[in-house]
Amino acid sequence: MMTSVDTDLIRVLADPLRLRIVTLLAHETLCTTHLVEETGAKQTNLSNHLRVLREAGVVETEPCGRFTYYKLRPDVIESVAESFAALAATARTTRAADTKRACP
Repeated sequence: MMTSVDTDLIRVLADPLRLRIVTLLAHETLCTTHLVEETGAKQTNLSNHLRVLREAGVVETEPCGRFTYYKLRPDVIESVAESFAALAATARTTRAADTKRACP
């Protein structure tokens, strides 16, 4: 069963720009400037999305001079993936048993 933490993370990752950021960070650690170049988003908009991702624990920051680099926390993504895998396993089991609730 999904927890409220999983649900919150799914909401965070459901935004197309945040999902794009997470996808980019899965390949390499990037600074805001790189992310602006890659996504075409305005810096202020991107910073707001990065704040949401940071507060949700999806990314962590690494200061480097006057830049801030962002890197993905794979363990957080794995926890969401495990929740979906558990749902899929439940659905397979339920289908295998052909469980169906009768209509009133």
